[in-house]
Amino acid sequence: MSAVHERIWVGIDAGKGHHWAVAVDADGETLFSTKVINDESQILQLIDTAREKASDVRWAVDISGRASTLLLALLIAHGQHVVYVPGRTVNRMSGAYRGEGKTGAKDARVIADQARMRPKGFARLNTPPELVATLQVLTNYRADLIADRVRLVNRLRDLLVGICPALERAFDYSAAKGPIVMLTEYQTPAALRRTGVKRLTTWLERRKVRNPGDIAAKAVEAAQSQMTELPGEKRAANLVCDLAHHLLALDERIKDNDREIRETFRADERAEIIESMPGMGPVLGAEFVAIVGDLSGYLDAGRLASHAGLAPVARDSGRRTGNYHRPKRYHRRLRHIFYMAAQTAMMRPGPSRDYYLKKRGEGLLHTQALLALARRRVDVLWAMLRDKRLFTSTPPVTQTA
Repeated sequence: MSAVHERIWVGIDAGKGHHWAVAVDADGETLFSTKVINDESQILQLIDTAREKASDVRWAVDISGRASTLLLALLIAHGQHVVYVPGRTVNRMSGAYRGEGKTGAKDARVIADQARMRPKGFARLNTPPELVATLQVLTNYRADLIADRVRLVNRLRDLLVGICPALERAFDYSAAKGPIVMLTEYQTPAALRRTGVKRLTTWLERRKVRNPGDIAAKAVEAAQSQMTELPGEKRAANLVCDLAHHLLALDERIKDNDREIRETFRADERAEIIESMPGMGPVLGAEFVAIVGDLSGYLDAGRLASHAGLAPVARDSGRRTGNYHRPKRYHRRLRHIFYMAAQTAMMRPGPSRDYYLKKRGEGLLHTQALLALARRRVDVLWAMLRDKRLFTSTPPVTQTA
């Protein structure tokens, strides 16, 4: 059966369990609307159905993450043209369509229409290289582990307040491992007083805790400040013990994950260049590669800075010109990478610190100066990757023709 249309656009509202696909022609008329289970056979059937309708099929999706991995892999493997329509765009444009309801079919229709009306307005999607895909999985998993650790620490501190507020204040449980080890055995003021500083120090030394004497002294001092046993203390102490064991096990999982991230990242030929830049360690470097891939989606350093939210956006109206504000549409994690790298580099002597102090001298606040430094470092990192050069504190000498 020959195709009846020259070109059609298929919008897909992607989900974990299923997708909703809507196809429109050049006039915006709906050709078909169907629900597709996230299964290889059904996705291949959808591709065949679309090919029967037109000789040229353009696909658009609103999710480029793990939920649409199988969908994108099959589309790209079959030579299909796929673009990414941001969810923010779909949300804003849905108001221009009839009806106030939100359904998968309506969102898919909006996605298809936007791809039809803006043929060059959206980025094309490609299958990432195996190393980049692996780093995406590892860095996303690390973010989940860190979030789990924050929740566990918060629960631990909340329970400790109900046992001994002074003991909860004595340590930074989010940064120090020693106090967590102590809580696997001693959680109540009475237990710490009975043990004493000397015995507690010996017990911590056997478990190879750093600064055991200081930890023991602070813990016993906090325990001696409270002689009252609070209601529910015994059960809370058991929960604290359980949470402490979970935290130590989670720290080991994070450590193993970081080691795998470091080994995978350093297998990339760009790793040495990225790590040579002050402040860019293996974890931040791996997250950077996982987000930007091979940099083919960025025409210049300005595009990369814009994606990171480091390029100001104009807000001019009437006679008001030169009015800039912070962008609202940018990649939060990419901005965080450059911000943290700039903050680390600023703390050590070198060109990054000199530039930061220069901006502070111009009257900028700390955060503003850091963002200015981060923006400058985007240009430097871009040039390093373009020229395949390691970072040097002095700019390279350029030769004139």
